[in-house]
This record gives sequence, C-alpha cells and structure tokens, in this order.
Amino acid sequence: MKATVQARLDEESQAALKHLTRQLGWSPSQVVREGLRLMAQQHGIGQKRKRKIIGLGQFEGGPADLATNRKYLDDLGQ
Repeated sequence: MKATVQARLDEESQAALKHLTRQLGWSPSQVVREGLRLMAQQHGIGQKRKRKIIGLGQFEGGPADLATNRKYLDDLGQ
C-alpha cells in the first residue's frame, strides 16, 4: 500500500532535506522514508515485543510445584 503525504517544512528542515538528498544522492521521498523507518525502529513500532514476566527464573529453592500440588493450597484463603 502506498500513501502520498504532504508536509510543511520549516527552513531548517528544508535545508536538512536538501543537504541529505545531495549528500546521499537520494530523492526527497527516500530520505523521508528512511527517516520514518529509523524513528519507528527507535520507538519499537512494527517490532514484535517479547513479553517479559518480571522475576521469572530469578529465584532458587523452595517447592517447585506450588500451583499444582493440593497440599500447598489447602490453607489458601483461610
């Protein structure tokens, strides 16, 4: 899917775009696309994030079967 975008640039942004197109030999569209890609990457957009459970695997010792062994749940809520 392609989208056409129009943007109003201030003088500083216009100068940066002009400089980058000359320096890189890219079209203005290529510069904008690469800028968007870098911003999205920096902010984690479009990436699948691994959900992390805080503390998972951090503890040693103690009974390993608390959730499945009835004897540990007998007094729960009493």
